[in-house]
Amino acid sequence: MSTTHSVKRRYIGTKTIDAIPMTRLAYNLLRGWTLPADENGEDAGYLVEYLDGGQANVKGFTGYISWSPAEVFEKSYKVADTYQDRVRLEQSDLVEKIEKLAAFFVTDRFESLPPGERDSMHAQHAAMCDYSNALSERIAAFEP
Repeated sequence: MSTTHSVKRRYIGTKTIDAIPMTRLAYNLLRGWTLPADENGEDAGYLVEYLDGGQANVKGFTGYISWSPAEVFEKSYKVADTYQDRVRLEQSDLVEKIEKLAAFFVTDRFESLPPGERDSMHAQHAAMCDYSNALSERIAAFEP
């Protein structure tokens, strides 16, 4: 990294995309590119079309497209075709946050916090559990 750049910072982002399973070779052919000799054309991945920004860079697409290896893509994106999918994702994310917060409660770092902060975190945990229960009821109602 060049010394003229600012300090590196960590970011978390959310993007709405469309994606199609596609090998690296198929993506290169779509773009009219020659596959570099040091790349495996059979690598599984996805053509990713960004819908919330970026000018179209390939004819026939409305958004900016790129290619992502399957492993990277599948860690970052989950199917959200329907509102039921989105509620299930919300529930899954919430359960993960509840578990992390509960694990934090048994650490020395948590014990070092002021009592009022610890109380607020316990109240947050209770509210998150209530929210999770409401989502669970909605998900149960999805089932035929």
